[in-house]
Amino acid sequence: MAEVKAVVPESVLKKRKRNEEWALAKNQELEAAKKKNAENRKLIYVRAKQYSKEYEEQEKELIRLKREAKLKGGFYVDPEAKLLFIIRIRGINAMHPKTRKILQLLRLRQIFNGVFLKVNKATMNMLHRVEPYVTYGYPNLKSVRELIYKRGFGKLNKQRIALTDNSIIEQALGKYGIICTEDLIHEIMTVGPHFREANNFLWPFKLKAPLGGMKKKRNHYVEGGDAGNRENYINELIRRMN
Repeated sequence: MAEVKAVVPESVLKKRKRNEEWALAKNQELEAAKKKNAENRKLIYVRAKQYSKEYEEQEKELIRLKREAKLKGGFYVDPEAKLLFIIRIRGINAMHPKTRKILQLLRLRQIFNGVFLKVNKATMNMLHRVEPYVTYGYPNLKSVRELIYKRGFGKLNKQRIALTDNSIIEQALGKYGIICTEDLIHEIMTVGPHFREANNFLWPFKLKAPLGGMKKKRNHYVEGGDAGNRENYINELIRRMN
């Protein structure tokens, strides 16, 4: 007696074929992603090494210039800073509408929010208007690095996303050649050509209340208070708030 062959419905055959095609496409995608990640890792390592060397050379050059000035019996004056870090220290009580608007433009909508800013005439004019409500200064490399690594969040598709992976940075800023956290730190620190895009990608930092508290919010820093420009002493405040 002849064996009866089971007829497989065409729909099942089509489904099998489609599933095989999908599996193949997925595997190819995974392989391509693996290859790209391996290449990226090498590139990130090379860049990080290069940045580290650059920062070291800058430090050595600064020490050399200071020693040179001391030998000649003079003083070395640091070049004007290009980068500012602004922290909001007061709430909204009895605030002028224009001041509130400037704080909104600076993205400082909550108390103890912090943002990076490029130093230019426009930003300095804005800061003078809101000086009683903020404190600001010139962050160093350690502060920038700690802020981004510890409290760094990015804006991706209008959402606040923690910077847990370099792929998040690459997705948003890859077109500007910024593919990892070290690239982002370097762009912010040196106020590079794509500083604006990098800074807009960073969500305003939500800092904690300073360890040991504040002195007097209502007074300027030079009067023993907290508000206004504290130049390099902002780094000490960042340590207490990070």
